[in-house]
Amino acid sequence: MDCLPRGSRVAILRLRSLGDCVLTTPALDILKRYRPDLHLAIVVEDRFREIFEGSPDLDEILSPNLPALRSFRPQLCVNLHGGTRSAWMTELSGAGFRAGFGHYRQQFIYNVRIPRAQEILGVERTVHTAEHLASAMFYLGVPRVEIPRARLIPPRRSDVSTISTAVLHAQASSAEKTWPVENFLEVAGHLRENGLDPIFIGAAGDDLSAFAGFRTVQGAPLSEIKVLLAGASLFVGNDSGPAHMAAAFGLPTVVVFSASDPEIWGPWRTAGEVVRAPAGVEQVLDALHRVKAAA
Repeated sequence: MDCLPRGSRVAILRLRSLGDCVLTTPALDILKRYRPDLHLAIVVEDRFREIFEGSPDLDEILSPNLPALRSFRPQLCVNLHGGTRSAWMTELSGAGFRAGFGHYRQQFIYNVRIPRAQEILGVERTVHTAEHLASAMFYLGVPRVEIPRARLIPPRRSDVSTISTAVLHAQASSAEKTWPVENFLEVAGHLRENGLDPIFIGAAGDDLSAFAGFRTVQGAPLSEIKVLLAGASLFVGNDSGPAHMAAAFGLPTVVVFSASDPEIWGPWRTAGEVVRAPAGVEQVLDALHRVKAAA
């Protein structure tokens, strides 16, 4: 990193996936703190653009197409995505330095090959995704620091609610990652009895009809979800992208895991707990009491 002249342009490729995008923000924070002079851009699909909007660490948000990337004229292009599309975009970016992890395919593209996060961090344990992504910055020359919480910046809103809310996300990318609907309903009822206003969130295509007895927010843009989470008191949900958003705002967070490894995808740098399926309602409520006490 120190070989880059002041004001150099750096492009970070992080094309998609909500959780991955959120967990890229600590790496951006680390890089920008060390080299505030760099002109830093993220390359991301438009549907996840709002995750990065408002970030003080970014100078530009680029659409994931080659003309946009080449027009940016990066001196360094860092591929944190690793797929075929991001690989050929890195290759054709025009950057003099092209960095990617050593386990990526098409290694001939990269003239800077980043080793395993465990090797960079000097550990042999499983590393969290936030650590994995931040380790790339350390290898590129940023001095080792504590990896911070993910950082999301919500749009400013004047209509701030005075009611304490609990955000619940009962959806997931697959059926095996989804906790039963009746369990979420029971948890929501308990939260309501204890003075919180439960709000169920979901994508435009999700079926939230089972939660009609509670407030629901469906198909809202990510900017609105950022506002909602920034003002919430806690979060309960399946292992999915909104859980990472909640952790970024420091919410007490309980996440139900089934197929994924919580050491890799658990709540990062917040008062959070993981409950492994098939967990019962009492286990989740007990976890909620603990994370609220720790917050």
